[in-house]
Amino acid sequence: MAETKKENWFKRTGKRISKWFREMKSELHKVVWPTWSQVLKNTLTVAVCVVIVGAFIWVFDVVAKFGVNLLIGLKG
Repeated sequence: MAETKKENWFKRTGKRISKWFREMKSELHKVVWPTWSQVLKNTLTVAVCVVIVGAFIWVFDVVAKFGVNLLIGLKG
């Protein structure tokens, strides 16, 4: 009877790592990368949304500050 010897830890780990890289490479070939115009359009959309949300937060902050000052003025 021939005994089957288990591979050592380094060989098993090396095989797992190389398999992971092969699978990652094959998955990256499936990715549909955006064109430059799509990247620019998406970037501008995000920038506009950030400005709009920032404006809403600024308006809320001004109104809240006015309300707090009004309440403080009523007490004093």
